[in-house]
Amino acid sequence: MPSTFILASGSPRRRELLESLGIAFTIVKPDIDETQRADERPLDYVRRLSVEKAHAVARQVQAPAVVLAADTIVILAADTIGVMDGDILGKPADADEARSMLRRLRGRPHVVVTALTLLTLNGSEPPAQITRLTESHVHMRDYSDAEIEAYIATGDPFDKAGSYAIQHEGFHPVARVNGSTSNVVGLPLETLRAMLDEAGIAPSP
Repeated sequence: MPSTFILASGSPRRRELLESLGIAFTIVKPDIDETQRADERPLDYVRRLSVEKAHAVARQVQAPAVVLAADTIVILAADTIGVMDGDILGKPADADEARSMLRRLRGRPHVVVTALTLLTLNGSEPPAQITRLTESHVHMRDYSDAEIEAYIATGDPFDKAGSYAIQHEGFHPVARVNGSTSNVVGLPLETLRAMLDEAGIAPSP
């Protein structure tokens, strides 16, 4: 393990997942413009943000170091449109937006995509970069309007893409997941382990 491992995210969920691998790390939050560009497809958008976050943090730290950045989006596709052209459901601005998103998701499938970028910084050499996308297909249960209101009242939706957390004990919005569950939380551990192995970084067993 390099002397410094940096998580470029302030997400407590990503922190907990990374800790589960036994990796000692510090947190440096990236400061970038996360506006989606005109005509930028969802998968291109999430990949770009992941890369930009990693490089923004890399400019703030000294080598040798490893920087891990992640970005997660929720994509709700129309019945006749492929996921690559679907609507991105980001973090809700207020209760009305959270309510609207949760109603749109109710009883329907959607896709959660996380882009991970791992930068290895070695002195004056250009950083070695690995970027991977992980997709999970999520099927929401048919929760009621009353359940939506109770969940919004907890304040939990407001820092979550798509306005929900799969792990919320009171709401339990998800019926099933096809793919990585940790991806839906925000850090696909299966993908991360493979990236660490490719970079020659061995987390604690």
